[in-house]
Amino acid sequence: MVSERAKRTTPFTAMEVLERANRMDDVVHLEVGEPDFDTPAAVTDAAIAALQAGETGYTSSKGKPELRRAISAYYDRQYGVDVDPSRIIVTSGSSPALLLAFNTLVDPGDEVVLTDPYYACYPNFVRQAGGRISTVSLSAADGFRPDVNEFARTVSTETEALLLNSPANPTGAVLDGSTLEELVSLADAADATVISDEVYHGLTYEGEDHTILEYTDDAFVLDGFSKRFAMTGWRLGWMVAPPEYVEHVNRIAQNVLICAPNFVQSAGVAALESAANGLDDVRDTYRERRDYLVDAVEEWGLSMDYTPGGAYYLLIDVSNLPGDAFDAADFFLEEAGVAMTPGPDFGTNAEDCLRVSYANSAERLETASERIQQALSTIETPLAD
Repeated sequence: MVSERAKRTTPFTAMEVLERANRMDDVVHLEVGEPDFDTPAAVTDAAIAALQAGETGYTSSKGKPELRRAISAYYDRQYGVDVDPSRIIVTSGSSPALLLAFNTLVDPGDEVVLTDPYYACYPNFVRQAGGRISTVSLSAADGFRPDVNEFARTVSTETEALLLNSPANPTGAVLDGSTLEELVSLADAADATVISDEVYHGLTYEGEDHTILEYTDDAFVLDGFSKRFAMTGWRLGWMVAPPEYVEHVNRIAQNVLICAPNFVQSAGVAALESAANGLDDVRDTYRERRDYLVDAVEEWGLSMDYTPGGAYYLLIDVSNLPGDAFDAADFFLEEAGVAMTPGPDFGTNAEDCLRVSYANSAERLETASERIQQALSTIETPLAD
């Protein structure tokens, strides 16, 4: 008999749209966060060398010592933060790291606070641990950046964990250092633990990235190689855990994950030690694409009301189109050959939106814009103001 936990797990709509779009011809894919850059050559070369050297067996569940040292050096170099390698657990992507964090922290009935909009998988991760969800509302008018006062009204002594994501999926919003520091103080006062999803670090367009570890050692941090190094299919990530939680996390990892692939971990070392040199060019390219698409949305007669500060997503308000967001996504896929993700997957405050990924070439974005403009011109009902 199927468990209630399985029944309560909702589909990941972005992947469903991708599967549908893949059955069609000549679709511009703006539905998934899949970098169009090649994995850096130094990373691929390191993986090949590792395979040829026979690095195909198990590693420690925490990960290869050389990779954990490289991650520790990254925190020192990037943020001036001292993270002991013993606090780092290497995982097969950042999503398993999030599951490890929740299963270490959350008992059935414990409250986890999310922002709304949120990454579509977050509620399912909480449910897998038996937690209950409370949300802090975000709005486009505020650039989808949270108001600390709104968090203060939601976080209480009943809260076990507070999940932050910056740069954020699906909004691209970025939290500055002072906001992170205030949220740490708020969590400390409620005896709650911060979980910080930092997988889009390195893709901030104005200002600087700030890790939560600049303000506390008592937080879980999730990060990985997929986004900044174009390594989505390599499935490599990590967690930094508070010292008192490390062995608890590791015991779960031993049972559930065993370890991340051996030779892929060697590729991760190469990414951190050499491939990071090309990240400035990648970031500049994404910024140009963001600026183009923000201007294009205005030309389409649709609304955003904000400019994303990082990641490679934006939320477009389609409430002035006929039907709901699912209808809008269907319309653009069927009539324009452009795949986008319906916003309801990302929370109540994204219900009237489509999430658009600009992790695609400038040429394909221009094609998408032209197709969308043409498709919108066929709608008989005028767009509302």
